[in-house]
Amino acid sequence: MKNIRNFCIIAHIDHGKSTLADRLLEHTNSVGQRDMMNQVLDDMDLEREKGITIKSHAIQINFPYKGEQYVFNLIDTPGHVDFSYEVSRALAACEGALLLVDASQGIQAQTISNLYLAIDNNLEIIPVINKIDMDGAKIPEVTDQIVELIGCKAEDILLASGKSGIGIDEILAAIVERIPAPKGDLDAPLQALIFDSVFNSFRGIIVYYRILNGVLKKGDKIRMVASGMDYIADEVGVLKFTMTPKNEVCAGDVGYIITGIKVAKEVKVGDTITLANNPGEMVHGFEEVKPMVFAGIYPVNTDEFEELRDCMDKLQLNDASLTFELETSQALGFGFRCGFLGLLHMEIIQERLEREFNQTVITTVPNVSFLAYTSKGEKLTVNNPSEMPDPTKLDRIEEPFIRAQIITMPDYIGNIMTLCLGKRGILLNQSYLTPSRVELTFEMPLTEIVFDFYDKLKSQTRGYASFDYSPIGYREADIVKMEILLNNEKVDALSSLIHRGRATDFGRKLCEKLKELITKQQFQIAIQAAIGAKVIARENISALRKDVTAKCYGGDVSRKRKLLEKQKEGKKRMRQVGNVEVPQEAFLAVLKLD
Repeated sequence: MKNIRNFCIIAHIDHGKSTLADRLLEHTNSVGQRDMMNQVLDDMDLEREKGITIKSHAIQINFPYKGEQYVFNLIDTPGHVDFSYEVSRALAACEGALLLVDASQGIQAQTISNLYLAIDNNLEIIPVINKIDMDGAKIPEVTDQIVELIGCKAEDILLASGKSGIGIDEILAAIVERIPAPKGDLDAPLQALIFDSVFNSFRGIIVYYRILNGVLKKGDKIRMVASGMDYIADEVGVLKFTMTPKNEVCAGDVGYIITGIKVAKEVKVGDTITLANNPGEMVHGFEEVKPMVFAGIYPVNTDEFEELRDCMDKLQLNDASLTFELETSQALGFGFRCGFLGLLHMEIIQERLEREFNQTVITTVPNVSFLAYTSKGEKLTVNNPSEMPDPTKLDRIEEPFIRAQIITMPDYIGNIMTLCLGKRGILLNQSYLTPSRVELTFEMPLTEIVFDFYDKLKSQTRGYASFDYSPIGYREADIVKMEILLNNEKVDALSSLIHRGRATDFGRKLCEKLKELITKQQFQIAIQAAIGAKVIARENISALRKDVTAKCYGGDVSRKRKLLEKQKEGKKRMRQVGNVEVPQEAFLAVLKLD
């Protein structure tokens, strides 16, 4: 065990974690020349297209150092704020972390929040300044920032470049010398912490774990502590570039197990694996994830509901931060109310359902959960507009607030102030970390940042602002339920909970957008946005009309009038029986309203 090192790579988005992992694997010949490509650990098409890491990836490396053979278990983690739960799970399987900082960008918000996650888990931190060969590299300034943040010595900071492979030897040596070997007792009862799992259509569910104590052998009868169910270990092994079977996996190691489990509900991330005949204690797992954004996901055809449920179960195995429960809608039928960690997370889940499981789904307007207090003193959690109690029975509504931390250059302070104050933010603090970096702290309602806050922040600051947030509780607010009516029929999938001050503006824009997207019918369609009985915005889609008087030539005007009256009667009847189809784009358009 003294020759095992478990570590992960943490950093802000785009600071070069996956590229550095590529160099480490290349340098230690862990991946053959034929299999080597950029971002070799990012195995999803989505990750390659978007250039981001979505899943943490574990891989084992063998490294000879000073005449001894060392085994490294490396976990490459995502950098985006929406996937911080992936990072926290990866950290629980490690003893050390490489903290990467981009030499041209310096320390950004997610660097700090990932660092605090690592410190909370008592990890040994090795600071690395990456991309030192770039033209805009500011090595002395970034060194000062890291020294101030971590309190380490300047000589402890390693300089590297993931692209050109500078400093890789020093990093590998530092991993051996600075990161402690895992502690654990080989003779104690088995304790293995599950930190991830994936569904394979041939082999069932493959579970990834980190063994804290004991030994797991092929053919052992194992028990999941939380569910209390027993299985036989058909295959155990370690995660190299491909899964490599072994006869036993010992304490301190990261590995996988296949038991032929087919039901997704039986495996839970954070559970403990132990032996059925000699059970160990349950290990303290991870905190339950708290979703920030809620939206409904519905199948396009209601017959496909059961199939969608299976797909959601399988997807939840691979993404433990997804939470969902059943929901029904008048317009869309049966579906799920899903909780996501942010809008990017929601977009990725939708894409993965379409690509990996061939499911076409409709997503409703995302929102957050509110607390409603009735006049009788009852407290209700309102996750979607249909759960909102009757306004006559309502005492008050509270909405969730967050503390937002934005790090940027002084040139963009004005733009950020305008953006945040326009989103009902309250400026708490403004402090200069260095002369060229300023940190702004705001308190803001979560509802305001759910939609497009992050995109706007990036465009207002040309990408030079980093954003991180944490929830701080609920506060009273004037929240109303805004409904969209098509010919006096409510479309419940488009209704939303919104602050009264923003409702009129939002309603007007939404009606204009729907007017563009809904196709013309043979009758006039009225699109209205209403709060209760009060209509706050309206647009009309005029009817397609046929020129019924074309065949009249000469004669009395009453013949024309008769034909027009007849057409009018027909339109009136059609309006009573006709129904308006709302296209899928309309649901997505709501997200992109300025």
